[in-house]
Amino acid sequence: MTFRAVLIDLDGTLVDSVPDLARAANAMRVEFGLDPLREDVIASFVGKGIENLVHRALSDSMDGRVEQERFPAALQAFRDAYHVVNGEKARIFDGVLEGLQAMKALGLRLAVVTNKPAEFTMPLLERIGLRAFFDAVVSGDSVARKKPDPMPMLHACSLLGVEPAEAVVVGDSMNDASAAKAAGCRVLLVPYGYNEGRDVHAVECDGIVCSLVDAARWISQSQVLSRTTVVPPASY
Repeated sequence: MTFRAVLIDLDGTLVDSVPDLARAANAMRVEFGLDPLREDVIASFVGKGIENLVHRALSDSMDGRVEQERFPAALQAFRDAYHVVNGEKARIFDGVLEGLQAMKALGLRLAVVTNKPAEFTMPLLERIGLRAFFDAVVSGDSVARKKPDPMPMLHACSLLGVEPAEAVVVGDSMNDASAAKAAGCRVLLVPYGYNEGRDVHAVECDGIVCSLVDAARWISQSQVLSRTTVVPPASY
């Protein structure tokens, strides 16, 4: 199979956004009379969308159980705070720019597929200077269901005009791997992201790549190998 597109996760894959997410989450906690949490604790809460992050940050628990009557106000407090700081301290991970350039040079179409709402996704991509690389952006509210559901991946493929089997997903978590597999895409994972505090090496995927540069190399090598043989799983 010749790959034609790459679907890339945002938080934890392209960008380290935890410093800004932590500031917003702690601003929300302070508003509710709670002590701030450590940044690494909040990092472990990232992965299934802002609603889950707010539940977890408010309860300081992965199961995220909070009184439902508090949740709407907590979510609004988080949104208000995050609008102020979104992209302020976020940084692009090493190898991202070079990897995106290499993918473009291979003639691949690129999409961001994230659980972050569009109201935060687009401003973040613009602020960090990555928006121009992408032919499509699928946010957490672009379709009815978020990752790990395959719907966002399928929607991205539709926007790019490719079949799922022609797309490679690059992400940092079980959510990305599960969504990719269910959609019928190949998937590569980076080891430096969040994955809700778990080791990404335990997640079933087609390869662990150290950076987007290595992801581009994996795709390029796969294109060559696919002309003569089946592409084996790889790890960089």
